[in-house]
Amino acid sequence: MIDGKRYDADIIIYPNKVKKWWRKQGHEVCIDDIKEAVDEGPDVLIIGAGTPGLMKVLKETEEYLEKQGIELIAEPTEKAVQIFNRLCLEKKVIFGLHLTC
Repeated sequence: MIDGKRYDADIIIYPNKVKKWWRKQGHEVCIDDIKEAVDEGPDVLIIGAGTPGLMKVLKETEEYLEKQGIELIAEPTEKAVQIFNRLCLEKKVIFGLHLTC
């Protein structure tokens, strides 16, 4: 639930909006999947990798984010939510959530 709205599919939370988040591969995060988020210029990109943490950020995506100066945090969703709730008060954070598992 975000602002009283229930989401059942993957989403990405920006500082001023929530959007559906479609990726090329269901359990991988590639560069194309996060380009819009990178264009927003976040300090941190958090990935909620699903309850069991099955979604993986590809190595080339990690390297791309590092070159952009964006910190990457990828954790199982429950832990990622806790991190997001803390960091969004201090930094510009974008949060991609894998909600379907």
